[in-house]
Amino acid sequence: MVKEKRGTVIVSTSPSVRVAIGEMFGLEPGVNSTKKINAALKAIGFDLVFDTNFSADLTIMEEANEFAERVTKGAKLPMFTSCCPAWIKYVEIFYPELIPNLSTCKSPIAMQGSTIKTYFAKMKNINPEDLVNVVVAPCTAKKYEIRRDELNVTKRDTDFVLTTRELARMIKENDINFLNLEDSEFDSPLGLGSGAGVIFGNTGGVAEAALRTVYHFITNKDLKDEDLVFSSVRGMAGVKEAQIEIEGKVIKVAVLNGMKNAKNLIDKMKEEKLDYQFIEVMNCIGGCIAGGGQPKLTLLKMKDGKLKRIDGLYSEDEKMKKRVSYKNPDIIKIYKDFYGEVGSSLAHQYLHTSYKNKSYLLRGEDK
Repeated sequence: MVKEKRGTVIVSTSPSVRVAIGEMFGLEPGVNSTKKINAALKAIGFDLVFDTNFSADLTIMEEANEFAERVTKGAKLPMFTSCCPAWIKYVEIFYPELIPNLSTCKSPIAMQGSTIKTYFAKMKNINPEDLVNVVVAPCTAKKYEIRRDELNVTKRDTDFVLTTRELARMIKENDINFLNLEDSEFDSPLGLGSGAGVIFGNTGGVAEAALRTVYHFITNKDLKDEDLVFSSVRGMAGVKEAQIEIEGKVIKVAVLNGMKNAKNLIDKMKEEKLDYQFIEVMNCIGGCIAGGGQPKLTLLKMKDGKLKRIDGLYSEDEKMKKRVSYKNPDIIKIYKDFYGEVGSSLAHQYLHTSYKNKSYLLRGEDK
């Protein structure tokens, strides 16, 4: 149990966790264990359980707006995604000339932390220092990310990161019968996400979620239900492409997973003119569903297990009534009550960041 806790202890779970943690308790990969996870976290002693899908939607709102502005105003393109901390560090060290191409948006976990320590603290009249904010993530690199000063609005927006395997161990150490737990819902107001937020955990998911909202921001129209799925960016191919025509302009997207594939494309971009406008990069093969903190798959079950996790997230997206970020009622409310407009000065202060050239690390130099 969470003992000797200080103040209110909050935990948020990332989308990929829900389709993998069950493997630690005998379930098949891809089985959605969201409500069991919520119940387990409450049994351990967390006061509130939120969903990082909420901040994935928040990320899409800001990122899609940033991209739409770059397209319409002829700003720096292509725009690279910025939600993978391993990719960000790779750019800073090996390709610092691409920093202006990175989206300025923080990752969903970083946005969740900033929002909890500001909006939520203010709404509940709690001193941010009396909030302990924990994240359950599939990614070991998130432990590094939360320590980056440029991502924190308060002294530390996210206090601790637990990996999927670490949470499973906590559940077992507390003698909690995970499979027999009664279902439990997320708490409000940061517990509601859309289908677009769910698929963030898959390679191609960020690009697909962004395109759903970019289309709306540029045209002020909704994509038809049958057009919400961008099949060409789904699956585990190392390099995938998609395109969409918006107001007579063709938007070309590249989706890369695995740093070798990212390096190859970047080097190719230097040699020849490639007309991509949006590029998603994830370090792990398959995306966050294959993060270093996820349950380990044997070599024989590696590909099949990853595909089942991927299918688990897409299946959840298909079942949801709200499949675009801008229709999430909690997202609409937080802009109305706190952030104002998408891309507002307050949104930039709390939800955006900047990065620095760290190529000196290659030379073994100090700052």
